[in-house]
Amino acid sequence: MTRSEPCIVLVGLMGTGKTTVARLLAEHRGVELLDTDKLIEARDSRSIREIFAQSGEAVFRELESDVLRECLSRPGSPIIAGAGGVVVREQNRAMLDLARNAGTAVVVWLHARPEVLAERTAKGVHRPLLDNDRMGTLTQMSEDRSPLYASVADIVIDVSDRSVESVVDLLVSALDEQEEFEGNGHE
Repeated sequence: MTRSEPCIVLVGLMGTGKTTVARLLAEHRGVELLDTDKLIEARDSRSIREIFAQSGEAVFRELESDVLRECLSRPGSPIIAGAGGVVVREQNRAMLDLARNAGTAVVVWLHARPEVLAERTAKGVHRPLLDNDRMGTLTQMSEDRSPLYASVADIVIDVSDRSVESVVDLLVSALDEQEEFEGNGHE
């Protein structure tokens, strides 16, 4: 696999705007967008909700690992919108670390306060993991997963009080700074 620039992997809890930010960043950079949720649904011919309901979370996580592996090995420098729980499995964190250490991926953690996530996830798409206590579930997920996201992140952006456009601008600046730093012989 040959890349002139690393792929960018966006991680974070549901509602942080990973897919929207990834789409705008891919447009800005003129590269391919890979949305792991959409790729999982296409591969399994079922919605995420159906996968959870019919086969359970373990089957979904296995599909998620397979899709992540494929995305990380994709040629070019795609922008990857990772599923919210991509960091839950040690295997996935190891894949991300391997790609980061090889210089073929930059992992960006989009972080937001649980109350912001609760408001954002109340609109639109049905999210199977939030069927019961939305705020309680998001708070617990944030507490459980934050150390995992932090362990794989090269860049952390708090999206709580920012527009999508300002998040993209901030991310572009952070990526440019990182590329400039690494281009000066620093690794």
